[in-house]
Amino acid sequence: MPYKEKVIEKKYYAIGEVAEMFNVATSLIRFWESEFDVIRPKKNRKGNRQFTKEDIENVRLIYHLVKERGFTLQGAKDMLKNDSGVMRDKMEIIESLNNVRQFLLELRNQI
Repeated sequence: MPYKEKVIEKKYYAIGEVAEMFNVATSLIRFWESEFDVIRPKKNRKGNRQFTKEDIENVRLIYHLVKERGFTLQGAKDMLKNDSGVMRDKMEIIESLNNVRQFLLELRNQI
């Protein structure tokens, strides 16, 4: 029976790691934190931000609305207030379709 490695998932991510995930500056993450109530990283004793998976999902949603869909900050705030569940579902569907597309492109290149 083959041995499966257990993937260790981090509980907290530094602001630099979060910024790198979205290829944006850390200052933008800090700005969004001040503008959007849904981003609430914990701070350690040194004052460094510690982002949870939930925080990162909220950053992903804001990134999608502002950077990919072209919403203004106020428009993104309104969307989060009114239809955050719908937007999350749509974003998950888009992400799944992009993963399928990437898989198919890789498959095509192997043929």
